[in-house]
Amino acid sequence: MNKKLLLDNLRCIPDYPIPGIMFQDVSTLFKNPECIQEMKNELVRIYKDKGITKVVGIESRGFVMGAILADELGAGFVMARKPGKLPAETKSISYKKEYGEDTIEIHADAIEQGDVVLIQDDILATGGSMLAVCKLCQQFNPSKIYVNFLIEINNEGLNGRKALEGFDFTTLMTIPEKE
Repeated sequence: MNKKLLLDNLRCIPDYPIPGIMFQDVSTLFKNPECIQEMKNELVRIYKDKGITKVVGIESRGFVMGAILADELGAGFVMARKPGKLPAETKSISYKKEYGEDTIEIHADAIEQGDVVLIQDDILATGGSMLAVCKLCQQFNPSKIYVNFLIEINNEGLNGRKALEGFDFTTLMTIPEKE
């Protein structure tokens, strides 16, 4: 995988959404077809032989690569959304964030018992929203859950990797790179 291409196209915005945060804006990766191709090829390489039947994309940036990956893997695509965004019956879970509480929902008929699920999101920071979606997906009794992030933020205070211990997960890039 051409990490240099991806890093060269990743926009970093200081002090967003609050002072002291260096926001990694993946929208600049999505607007570049070479970056999309590079990420798609690497994700397909990682997951092509895992028997994935459903890809869950976390609102909203997880929808982009999640839908592309579902198509490439011949799997269904499931949206994990904020409350009130899905029109049919849902299952939901609430979780604590660093600045409050949030809730995420999935349609109640979106995942079947025995499915092999890949949950896709853009950034691993604290891991809170991904952990919530993992727990929500576990309610459907899939046979396996995989987790992928495009980028892992390697910052001691975030502990995202620790939050997801026990889950099979990968990241395409780590920022800053691990020593």
